Amino acid sequence: MVIDMNETKLKTLEQIREFLTGTTDVVFSIPTDEPTLHAFVASVLKRFGYFRRRKGQRAVLIAYIRRLCGYSRQHVSLLIAQYRDTKSLKPRVRVSRTSFVRHDDTVDVALLAETDSLHDTLSGPAAKVLFLQAFTVFDDVRFARLSRISVSHLYNLRACEPYLKLRVVWRCTRPSRVAIGVRKASAPQGLPGHIRIDTVHQGDRDGVKGVYHINAVDIVTQWEIVASVEHISVAFLLPVNPPLDPKRFGLILRLENTVPRT
Repeated sequence: MVIDMNETKLKTLEQIREFLTGTTDVVFSIPTDEPTLHAFVASVLKRFGYFRRRKGQRAVLIAYIRRLCGYSRQHVSLLIAQYRDTKSLKPRVRVSRTSFVRHDDTVDVALLAETDSLHDTLSGPAAKVLFLQAFTVFDDVRFARLSRISVSHLYNLRACEPYLKLRVVWRCTRPSRVAIGVRKASAPQGLPGHIRIDTVHQGDRDGVKGVYHINAVDIVTQWEIVASVEHISVAFLLPVNPPLDPKRFGLILRLENTVPRT
C-alpha cells in the first residue's frame, strides 16, 4: 500500500525511526531539482536541530535525508558542512571548464613528414630549432605554427596515423651493445683456429622475427659451417656446434671458445 503524506508531519526522531524501519511504503511528493532538495535538507537540519543532537541521533537524520533525496553519504556530509558554515544551502555554481581550441594539424603533419624526410628525422629539439629558423630567418610562413610547437607534441604528431601514412621509416638491424666478439681483422699467422663469422637476418614477417643465417669459416683452412638459428644466443648456438673429428681435420676447432674472439 502506498500512502501520500506530508513530510513536515514528522516532528520527532521516533517518528523518523518508525518511518525508516516501517514496512509501509510511503511516498513523499518532493521535487527532484537540486534547489528544492537543498531547501529540504536545510529544513530538516533546522527543524530537528541537527547540530544539537548526539552522534546516534545525527545518524538517523542522515539516513532520513539519504532515503528521501537519494544522495550518497559523502554528499550529505558536504551539504551539512556547508549549512554549518553558511546557515544556508545554495545551489552549486557550475563553472565551465576551460576548453582548448582544436587545430587542424593536417598541414603541419604533412610539412613535418616532408621535413623529416629531407633531414633524416632529426631529434625533437633539433627539429624545433629548424622550424624556428625557417620561420624567423627565412620568413617561411608555412612553419609559423611548427615554430611554436612543443617537443612533446612534435613526437605526438610523428606517432599519429596521418604522419605514418605519409612517411614510413625502415630501420636497419642495429648492432648489439654487448660485445660478443672483437670486430677487427685477425692475424692468424698461418695457424688455424681463427674463425670469421658472418650473420644475416632474414627479416620480419607480420611482426614475427625471422631466422638468422650464420656462416662460420676458418681463415686458414677454409673449413666452413653454415647454419640457421632462431636467435643469436648461446642457447640456440650450442646445438649448431657439430662433433668434430681431430683425425679428419687435423685440429680441434672449439667454436664455443673461438666465437667470442672473432
